[in-house]
Amino acid sequence: MLKKASFPVFLLAIVMANAASAQDFKLSSSSIAEGAQLASSFVFAGFGCEGGNQSPQLSWSGAPEGTKSFAITAYDPDAPTGSGWWHWNAVNIPASVTSLELGASGDGKMPAGTVEIANDYGAAGFGGACPPPGEVHRYVFTVHALATDRLELPENPSNALAGFMIGANTIESARITAVYSR
Repeated sequence: MLKKASFPVFLLAIVMANAASAQDFKLSSSSIAEGAQLASSFVFAGFGCEGGNQSPQLSWSGAPEGTKSFAITAYDPDAPTGSGWWHWNAVNIPASVTSLELGASGDGKMPAGTVEIANDYGAAGFGGACPPPGEVHRYVFTVHALATDRLELPENPSNALAGFMIGANTIESARITAVYSR
């Protein structure tokens, strides 16, 4: 049994170990950067927006122990919908994968076994930024390390259901939040 005086030290050691572990899982990109404006290549082509609708290059490292697959999401919490806007939801990315090349979504370059769910534009794969004119929106790109080989989802799941299943199986996540305005 721990002595009363040593319990705070023990608790501090656990907290520091967990914090160190969380800092090891990192997301990086040669295409997007934390707090930076998205380039036009990552903007939707439609809804009054003119862009390349290309998914960004993403790389991740330091996946936590027990990772069996990954999911990637891109989400705009500022969309005037009451529930945000899902720009990308890709699941069942094999644990051996640590990067996606520029434009991988929609170009047949996603890893074998990956399932891309319909975004809120209604098309499977990445759908670029397209906020209302004059507004600055945040775009949160997240890689989730999952404790399951694959998410068992019905055909054409909603982004809410996919998000629930991702959240229920996430060990850790890493993110980059970019912005865009027009």
